[in-house]
Amino acid sequence: MEEIHKKIVVTFDVDGTLIHSSGPSSNKLHRRAFSHAFLQVFGIEGTIDAIQHHGQTDPLVIVNTLVHYGITSEMATEKLPELKSRMIEYVREHAKDIGEGLEVLPGVDSLLHDLCSKENVVIGLVTGNLEEIAWLKMEGLGIRKYFTVPNLGGFGSDHSDRGQLVKIAADRAEKLFPGGFDLRVHVGDTPNDIRAAEFGGALAVGVCTGIFTKEELEQASCGNAVILPDLADGKIFMSLLGIQS
Repeated sequence: MEEIHKKIVVTFDVDGTLIHSSGPSSNKLHRRAFSHAFLQVFGIEGTIDAIQHHGQTDPLVIVNTLVHYGITSEMATEKLPELKSRMIEYVREHAKDIGEGLEVLPGVDSLLHDLCSKENVVIGLVTGNLEEIAWLKMEGLGIRKYFTVPNLGGFGSDHSDRGQLVKIAADRAEKLFPGGFDLRVHVGDTPNDIRAAEFGGALAVGVCTGIFTKEELEQASCGNAVILPDLADGKIFMSLLGIQS
């Protein structure tokens, strides 16, 4: 059928889109990694919960949190490489706890399974998470196996601007699978995801599985975004791609 020849790349945001933070230990290891870095580099006992950080990349969360605690933006930015390294080291040391306070959202496992069965579909991540942390989450929750190998995407370790991450992911996909894509799609749960997708030249698909409403996601779009309640109905999502599931 015609759809078999249509090359598609789909990238997903992580937190709030594929997975959900739950309970008193929500996203525990990732949050602790930030606090560990703040303490090791600046001697600050702090938490990212001190600021509104939904939809931001990890580097922006680091800088904005440190500014909240009195560190200048310039100093925080200068120390970003060390801060990110400290975070990754902490997560590696405690990797067995990566799934604590996290769960895969309804429909995600099934949708990723269906997508990875299509030879013309490339699946990656575009997330503000640092790359190693993002893939450890996918591994710990049992869904990394669905993503295209070699794994690809755009991450907070690449750039602080989410829109650039969509472009970075597209460039990586093109290098790994030359010949261009007929359709690029980015899926996320925040207004920043919608804006990033459109900035990066991808179809924006918003899901209302985070803290933002359908109206807030629609308002972030230039008019072309598709907003879904969630990813539970795989047939609807596949139809957006022009694929019969």
